[in-house]
Amino acid sequence: MSGLSCLIRRCIVIATSTILLMVFLLQIDYLKLIESLPHQTPAVDPRCDGQQHPLSSQALLYPGCKNNDRLGSIPSTPALFNYTLPLRTRGRDIVDARGQRVKLASINWYGASDVGYIPAGLDAQHRDDIAKLIRSLGFNSVRLPYADEIVRDNPWIPAEKLSANRDLVRPDGRHSEEGEGALARDVFTAVVQSLTDAGIMVIVNNHITQATWCCGANPCDAVWNNDWFGGSLFCRVSQTEQQWISNWETTMHPLISNPGVIGVDLRNEPRGLWGTLSWDDWAGAAETAAHRLLTLNPDWLIVVEGISSANDLSGVRTRPIELPPGYADRVVYSAHVYSWSGWGALRPYSGRTYSDFATSMRKNWAFIIEENLAPVWIGEFGTADHPNSGDRNYWNNLISFLGDIDVSWGYWALNPRKPAGWEWEGYGLVGDGWDEDSVRRDYRLNDLYHLGLRPELAS
Repeated sequence: MSGLSCLIRRCIVIATSTILLMVFLLQIDYLKLIESLPHQTPAVDPRCDGQQHPLSSQALLYPGCKNNDRLGSIPSTPALFNYTLPLRTRGRDIVDARGQRVKLASINWYGASDVGYIPAGLDAQHRDDIAKLIRSLGFNSVRLPYADEIVRDNPWIPAEKLSANRDLVRPDGRHSEEGEGALARDVFTAVVQSLTDAGIMVIVNNHITQATWCCGANPCDAVWNNDWFGGSLFCRVSQTEQQWISNWETTMHPLISNPGVIGVDLRNEPRGLWGTLSWDDWAGAAETAAHRLLTLNPDWLIVVEGISSANDLSGVRTRPIELPPGYADRVVYSAHVYSWSGWGALRPYSGRTYSDFATSMRKNWAFIIEENLAPVWIGEFGTADHPNSGDRNYWNNLISFLGDIDVSWGYWALNPRKPAGWEWEGYGLVGDGWDEDSVRRDYRLNDLYHLGLRPELAS
């Protein structure tokens, strides 16, 4: 009977997991269906005097306008480089050791969270040169994602993936038949060092559990732990909450003495199936991880993203993140805003009017800024180099709103290609050369200047 009971329990676990996976896939298909629906015609912004702005325009204008009004009514704070570390928080602002406000103008540089296991571009340019390029564009900080898989397995990276970084290449001490290369975690640490040596602040981000493109339909990667309902039976990388925190400690230990590493973005876009992940559950896990990480370095900022794929921080109003005594000024909240976001209301931002869009921003996260509760960093947003009308509507609305509310931000992304299939990264800001000549100097960099990007201050 015990063998039969065990078999029955295993069947129940597999059946339950299969149902959850099917629901998750249906959710993703539904989001794609919503995105394909006709967009609302944007209402004319009241600041436009009744004139309509063509969506293809690259001018810095109010969304919905074609006159010469500038985006936003309040000039955004420039992203400075003359800060004094470490950083703290004060009300809605991040401040340096002198009490000066520090606005993060960040860029996401991915790859260590994906199938290549290391930050991309190291076969094209030396990491020092990529760091210098990032600074020359005016970004004062980088969000650097990693996957738990590279922490657990620390895969060997062959030399050809590091052809422009031969100083990292050495013989493989574990499996000589694999030839020269480097361990993934060593490469990650070296990239961080190059960035901070260039005067760029780094925020490390636990992006995903299994090294792959984020964020797909696999429930194994939806939250920080996947040992629920027998996740270990079908997740390639399975981990408990304690293993997730241990991975953080392993990743950050080599960076403890690097003052340019300013913070930890605890988990990318935590999400459940149609709202099944509660803010309280995530907040509790975030506090546990924060406590452990602050014992390694008490100066790190603790970045906590919203639930529902970093859309929703409304739970902060009644249940803010609470750190141990003496560490309350380390908490930074983070939201992500894309054209397809807003799916919880069945109306993606690509089709929203400015008024409707701004209302959602205030409900989801901007109240934290407007009520001076804590800083919010828009850790991911971006759009295509060749946008459609929905992309452009979303982008214009977001740039206008962020310009007015004047928050820290992180553009997605630097990269020219997605690792799997070598697909062109339409949201990227550089080309295959990973150099000055390949920079895509289009409307996006122009609009980021409105948000405080100041290349002239980086020299």
